[in-house]
Amino acid sequence: ALSKGSDLEKAFATVVLVYNNSADPEGKLSKAETKSLLQTHFGGFIQGQENKPKYQEIISALDEESENKIDFEDFMILLVSLTLMSDLLQEIKNVKTTK
Repeated sequence: ALSKGSDLEKAFATVVLVYNNSADPEGKLSKAETKSLLQTHFGGFIQGQENKPKYQEIISALDEESENKIDFEDFMILLVSLTLMSDLLQEIKNVKTTK
């Protein structure tokens, strides 16, 4: 559907598809599934972050109260939070495109 979309549109479509492919019929993920999904599909952004207090806080919250589920909005907040603290973000910012 977005074959002619912008790179940003395609990126968000990919996030939605990855989330939806893992979500339950109600459109939610368990905290354990969320943690697994982040480790599997977002490893480049979370690699090396294990010692940062904010990262530990986020992951600890996923380990606690595992019966609670994450909706898409909360999942996006997690992605943004993890991206903002990531060392990879700085590397990406340093890349200049030729477009």
